[in-house]
Amino acid sequence: MNRALLDHFRCPEQFAEIGVCGNVSKDLGFFQFGDGVICFGQVAGCVPSKQIIHNLPDVSQAIQFEGERLCLPFDLSQVIENLYYERYNLHSRHSSQQSTWEGVSRGIYYLMRPLLPVAVRKHLQKIYFRGRKNISFPHWPVDFTVESLMERSLGLILKHRRLEKIPFIWFWPDGAFGAAMMTHDIETAAGRDFCGRLMDLDDSSGIKSSFQIIPEGRYKISEALYSSFRAKGFEVNVHDFNHDGRLFQNKQEFLRRAAQINQYLKKMKTRGFRSGAMYRRQEWYDAFECSYDMSVPNVAHLEPQVGGSCAVKPYFIGKILELPLTTVQDYTLFHIFGDYSIDLWKQQIALILERNGLISFIVHPDYVIEKRAHDVYIELVEHLARLREENHLWIALPAEIDRWWRNRNEMKLVPDGNSWRIEGPDKDRARVAYASLKGDRVVYTLDGVPGGHTDAGVDR
Repeated sequence: MNRALLDHFRCPEQFAEIGVCGNVSKDLGFFQFGDGVICFGQVAGCVPSKQIIHNLPDVSQAIQFEGERLCLPFDLSQVIENLYYERYNLHSRHSSQQSTWEGVSRGIYYLMRPLLPVAVRKHLQKIYFRGRKNISFPHWPVDFTVESLMERSLGLILKHRRLEKIPFIWFWPDGAFGAAMMTHDIETAAGRDFCGRLMDLDDSSGIKSSFQIIPEGRYKISEALYSSFRAKGFEVNVHDFNHDGRLFQNKQEFLRRAAQINQYLKKMKTRGFRSGAMYRRQEWYDAFECSYDMSVPNVAHLEPQVGGSCAVKPYFIGKILELPLTTVQDYTLFHIFGDYSIDLWKQQIALILERNGLISFIVHPDYVIEKRAHDVYIELVEHLARLREENHLWIALPAEIDRWWRNRNEMKLVPDGNSWRIEGPDKDRARVAYASLKGDRVVYTLDGVPGGHTDAGVDR
């Protein structure tokens, strides 16, 4: 049974029989599984490329079947995990070039940052990010590689076994077509002091959000501060340690800081974490005692650390649930692009909702104080509120999404006469869904949900 497919769909095991055909390469590298779906891992039948090139070897015609078992020329779970852990990034030409100077330049930047005028910082950042949107992988503005691999594999099983449909447990509670979460990282004392007004603004659209607090170095915090957020129904999480850009630079120092972060998690009575500037090193995450992390972008062209998970749904990194960032940050939109509209956000929202994913935002209190940015944010939350009503969008706190996804991971589908029923925690909010083929595309249908039909949008 393929664990990656089971974790994604929560379908009965007999529909997840996937193996590997042939002897895979000793070395890991890049290849394609159909047009536009770039994979990184070991592969049979070809020599994987050491770099992402224009004509990567395509292994989509090398599939086999052993009875009802689908055999791919690669290990699907390995390829998916390589995306989740961003292991391909070690082989990325852009990443290799960046790493030669990133450590030094990051240290200098964070050392000088308090002395640099805002205009100078913006100019330096524009130079730093110049050309990043032209990176070929992951795909900008949203990458769906994980979803495409899952859906193509399920489509092959449907087609070969001539199945009318495959049941699975729907991704979101109460038949919601997608999910969204709003998060606010507090960078400065001015941002901290603006949080009360920001909570009122979120509340005006019926949206509860989470606030990530830097525990040391940036501004004063107190139990009264984070208690004030919870008193109004909002959430508090730990944001890095002191946000100096060095959390993951040295393993020994990281372990020291991780121990202190764990103490702040207990002190703040929270189980959520996000690193500063979205720096990350997933292989070290087992040192954290959080339940969920929010530090891995879907596509990270415009983050200090390039890469991306290529996923728009939650996934586990060991014991920690990752809630990936799937939209552009407000600072990047306003100050790097110079775009004071929600057009890019709307584009990303529409794309993610088509794939029934998690639409996640970082909007800093610090950067929506001034009127122009403030008005854009009002337009964004009003747009989300409309989608909640018109598109059955579930807008939830990170802790609620964490609880749901963990419960869903414990659920099972069991036969019930000619249909299926769900057993497990929170089963009353869960829905049975079916994947079927419509031509060469996978479509999803939900039981008992009016209009419960969605096109996964994957060509076979």
